[in-house]
Amino acid sequence: MAKSTFSGPVVSNNGFMQLGANNVKNITAETTLTVDAHAGRIIEVNDADGVITLPTIKSAEIGAKYTFLIQTNMTGKIKTDGTDKYVGSIMVAVDDGAKKSFVPGATNDVIDMNNGTKGGKVGSYVEITALATAEYMVQGVLIGSGSVATPFADA
Repeated sequence: MAKSTFSGPVVSNNGFMQLGANNVKNITAETTLTVDAHAGRIIEVNDADGVITLPTIKSAEIGAKYTFLIQTNMTGKIKTDGTDKYVGSIMVAVDDGAKKSFVPGATNDVIDMNNGTKGGKVGSYVEITALATAEYMVQGVLIGSGSVATPFADA
């Protein structure tokens, strides 16, 4: 398929595929994400103790997906605006083969990593998708150590 260039607004009801070098974004400090700059991209996290805040879900942005790859051992958080909550599950796995999946509680709006029992070691990944207004679906594998514990919390 050929490349196309447009000079005005373009709407796609089924989204666009993000490809190429600009598809990978690097975070090295506390960041509030935006749909335009971060949705549909791979977000490499290189901030050991930062807080990443997801955008408030708007009905026109349902389906926006944020994919995080932890590249520096992390003791930080991925949080919502406080109104949006998480559904889905995250597995925390350790190198001795132990693993456990965790499901967020109804009020959980934070993924809190500690580079240990709650995961956050290099190679961890999380995909978060705006599923409905006020609801983010989360899935992924956090690499941890010790006796695994839930990474989900309330702000």
